[in-house]
Amino acid sequence: MPAAAPTWDPAQYLRHAGHRARPFTDLLARVPELPTRQPAGRPRIADLGCGPGNVTALLAARWPTALITGYDTSPEMLDKARADHQGPTPAGGRLDFAHADVRTWTPDEPFDLIVSNATLQWVPGHAERFADWAAGLKPGGTLAFQVPGNFDAPSHRLMRELAGSPRRRGRLDGTLRHTDAVLDPEAYLERLTSLGCAADVWETTYIHLLQGEDPVLDWVKGTGLRPVLTALADDPEARDEFVAEYRAALREAYPTGAHGTPFPFRRVFAVARKQESGGQEPRKLESGEQESSQQERREQE
Repeated sequence: MPAAAPTWDPAQYLRHAGHRARPFTDLLARVPELPTRQPAGRPRIADLGCGPGNVTALLAARWPTALITGYDTSPEMLDKARADHQGPTPAGGRLDFAHADVRTWTPDEPFDLIVSNATLQWVPGHAERFADWAAGLKPGGTLAFQVPGNFDAPSHRLMRELAGSPRRRGRLDGTLRHTDAVLDPEAYLERLTSLGCAADVWETTYIHLLQGEDPVLDWVKGTGLRPVLTALADDPEARDEFVAEYRAALREAYPTGAHGTPFPFRRVFAVARKQESGGQEPRKLESGEQESSQQERREQE
């Protein structure tokens, strides 16, 4: 049976907001000029998986006249985003937030930019959505995203090992993601260029220097550990036991140094620009092509 969707805690997530936002600012730095020119125009922008809206607000700083909608499935995250960021912007743009599932969301109007920050790793088969999203871009529009590429790191591996222990296996089966949650950069490049987009794909490993007691545990409590915390929410004893064992393992894997706890974090980035009018339009892969592409990827893995 599929695991329940994680319950999100905006306050916990925002405890490391500065570190979490840096990859998004690096992503935006590579986004080219949008088809709708400012200051006269009002670009249309979608943020898929907007969370508490703190990085969605950075879009308004970059494109002050834009009409921006952040989409998410978490009521808790949407409530926080609306309370802190929704409304008109000083230059005549607007920030709005709406409920939508990235697994099925399809543009219902032409967008200048569709962007996603650290969300697609939660969406199995997300690369199959690229064709619909690219088709929903204006000519010259951009699809840009970044995803964690650290599913083989100790923070994830240790979590999976504990969840897969004999006494927990039945309770936490299917709860956590594995290394196939995201594709390799080369696979993203192939997927995006096959749609007729000009694509720029790269990876970066950040070395976050975290402060405080058990900072890596504090980090993953806001993200990767949410499925476990949700699955064990009705059994506080089992939840606390899991967290205690995981805390001890993280302390060994990420020792604290003189100036804090180094936390290496690999991320994968992609910026894909749709052809201008007159160029090749992104095309959707037919079902047979999708199955063939998926089989090739499994064989490569």
